[in-house]
Amino acid sequence: MTHKNTWLRFAVAVVLSLPLAACKDTKTLQENEQLKAHVADLQKENGQVGNDLETMTAARDELAKENDSLKAELNSCKAKHSGKKAAAKKHHRT
Repeated sequence: MTHKNTWLRFAVAVVLSLPLAACKDTKTLQENEQLKAHVADLQKENGQVGNDLETMTAARDELAKENDSLKAELNSCKAKHSGKKAAAKKHHRT
């Protein structure tokens, strides 16, 4: 009799726990779907940030080239004018 009671209690416990497990599974599935959507959004954002980084890197490289070109031009202008200084005039008292 005790052996039958144990099996009966076990069966009742299993039957009562099934709806709770189903609720947890549903909640878990919903959370998983939300997380998947969030991950997809983050991946999309990451791709956009990568594109922005490439664009900014290209712009930086372009500006660095332009800066070097302007520095070279400035140095060549300085070199042309460095030897052509006029002699300073001395002011004499009268």
